[in-house]
Amino acid sequence: MSFWDSLLKIVTATGNALAGVVEAVRTLFEGDPETRRKVAFSVAMIALSAKMAKADGIVSENEVAAFRDIFKFPADQARNVARLYNLARQDVAGYEAYAEKMASLCSSCEKNCPILEDIIDGLFHIAKSDGAVHEKELTFLMRVAEIFKMDEEHFQSIMARHVHLSGDPYEVLGVSPKDDFAKIRRRYRVLVSENHPDMLVARGVPEEFHAIANDRMAALNAAYEAIEKERRAA
Repeated sequence: MSFWDSLLKIVTATGNALAGVVEAVRTLFEGDPETRRKVAFSVAMIALSAKMAKADGIVSENEVAAFRDIFKFPADQARNVARLYNLARQDVAGYEAYAEKMASLCSSCEKNCPILEDIIDGLFHIAKSDGAVHEKELTFLMRVAEIFKMDEEHFQSIMARHVHLSGDPYEVLGVSPKDDFAKIRRRYRVLVSENHPDMLVARGVPEEFHAIANDRMAALNAAYEAIEKERRAA
């Protein structure tokens, strides 16, 4: 069964409650953990992005376009994706309860879980699509990150990749200006390794979402190049 057939199965199996989607992910693919991870990640991104788009009171065309940019789906699946998106947007349940359910995507329950970072990254991509991350959207993202057991320093590093586009490259890499360049280079190489597309595949991120990784790599490379240039000029 293809990924898209699996997503269609989820949509068909659920009624008009988002809780039904979550339960369907848990039960329909219990014997297929790889498909389960991919479908769960996709449902999480669809649902949380829909709820975040309402955070500032307006669902703009830019936000919808940004969602389509990070989620490359075939034209014949648009109806299924739209159904899940609208289901999440209209659902009366608060986003916090849903985020708590999605936190279970990280089977190890560790802090700063990479697959949950992928979700936060995607949400930032959508939030900034209209030119700025609004205060209510940032509050939404901070709360989701807290539910995901992401520490503040790690969240600030993610935010720096999206909000402070001309800001501190050290913050983007999660290092200090006091660190020697060898330490910074090691940190950069670890980040590059962790965010290689193969690593995303291994943790269940569908190929349709790999624009998230491309954006992240671009930010990491730009930050490293800026620090390298600064150190050479010193």
